[in-house]
Amino acid sequence: MAIYTNKVEWRGNHLGFTWCQNGVEMEFSAPPDLFGKPDVLTPEDAFMAAANTCYHMMVIWAMERFRIELLSFECEAEGEVEEFMDRTSCFKKVTLSPKLVVRGKPEEVVKRALDMALKYSTICQSLKSEVSINPSIVIQ
Repeated sequence: MAIYTNKVEWRGNHLGFTWCQNGVEMEFSAPPDLFGKPDVLTPEDAFMAAANTCYHMMVIWAMERFRIELLSFECEAEGEVEEFMDRTSCFKKVTLSPKLVVRGKPEEVVKRALDMALKYSTICQSLKSEVSINPSIVIQ
């Protein structure tokens, strides 16, 4: 079983610093509209990036597994936050919108590979949010 670690430290006000096990170090803050510092990572940014980057890596893996020649790939992620009466909130839905250009395989095969990428995305499978894929596929 893999174990991942992270460390955070309070740096005053709404600012923190984080150390990731892979060597990345950075400031983070609450979003500016919640009294945070602008231009640094927020937990909400990290949440969306975690889902999107994990899915990205699994798309690359699935393309290789399905022997699909991937010419280009990018993916935008959008998270919809639901606010509750008690002022709590959660990400209700995460939509990943991959844009791919591939060569030599039918669209149905590419869609199966994208579905497999979602199935094997550790982060996406760990979310309680609904996760949907809205692909744009170009076959050359």
